[in-house]
Amino acid sequence: MRVIEVVADAGHLATLTGIAEQHQVTDFWHGATGEDGRIALRMLVDDGIRQKVIDTIQNVLATSETARIIILPVEAVLPRPDDENDAESKKTGNGTQTREELYNQIERDARLDSNFLLMVFLSTIVASIGLIENNVAVVVGAMVIAPLLGPNISLAFATSLGDGKLMWQSLKTNLAGLGLATLMAVAIGLVWPGYINSHELMVRTDVGLDGVLLALASGAAAVLSLTTGLSSALVGVMVAVAILPPTATMGMMLGSGRIDLALGAGLLLAVNVVCINISAKLMFMLKGVKPRTWLEKRKARQSVTVYIFIWFATLAILLVAIMLRDHLIG
Repeated sequence: MRVIEVVADAGHLATLTGIAEQHQVTDFWHGATGEDGRIALRMLVDDGIRQKVIDTIQNVLATSETARIIILPVEAVLPRPDDENDAESKKTGNGTQTREELYNQIERDARLDSNFLLMVFLSTIVASIGLIENNVAVVVGAMVIAPLLGPNISLAFATSLGDGKLMWQSLKTNLAGLGLATLMAVAIGLVWPGYINSHELMVRTDVGLDGVLLALASGAAAVLSLTTGLSSALVGVMVAVAILPPTATMGMMLGSGRIDLALGAGLLLAVNVVCINISAKLMFMLKGVKPRTWLEKRKARQSVTVYIFIWFATLAILLVAIMLRDHLIG
């Protein structure tokens, strides 16, 4: 449940109250008209109808330059809402997070800034030391940081909305994070060349169907946690397992001159990135995340088609490469 606050010209009051009554929101109220001629109307809205209410309000206020829509969290409501209405809301809703709430969170996590680069820097150091020392606890510490979760999920989300700007931002952030982690791992491999017998490293120089399933589950779980508002701590660990350790392994093997092992780790990394993006995209589709207007929906359909084709084609190529590599090694 959320409070939707709408600040708009007082002339829109009758229309906004009509929207609240039409969608049967739990409650709504408003204050007096301000000196600027605007009025603030607040609606207490259940999760299941929140996206419909917000879309309707945006359609009504599309031409207004002074209107604002603010979504506020609700810790508790007393007296509690009617159980029958609450059950109906849960049944009709696809998730507790609206498109706008998801965008705000996902776009923030995909920004290429000093904080993101610092997180990649720190997590790569922690992961590399854990891999070298064969220390699972330290590797898990790097997993918790999980800096590469944001740009991968953001890329799938951007294609769901047909948002070219967010797609480009996500790609830049993802490439920058992977590039920085790889370069740091190469440098560590040059400094510490005598560790290639570590079990944690060797495990990540090979890829099989279990790795594919792990990546698919990680991407789906990440999106599920975002759309339903669940804790993403465990999801961050899962995604980090699929992305950061193979990146560090590939870089360190390159730094130590073991090109054959680096190729195996690189193949694992590529498979995991592709699978995470595929499963994230499919989960966004399943949860009904899509643009609001028909023009945006048409753009999104085009981007979704291209996105899915590219990722599935890439996955098919990678699976063939895995089979060929297994045949040559065997």
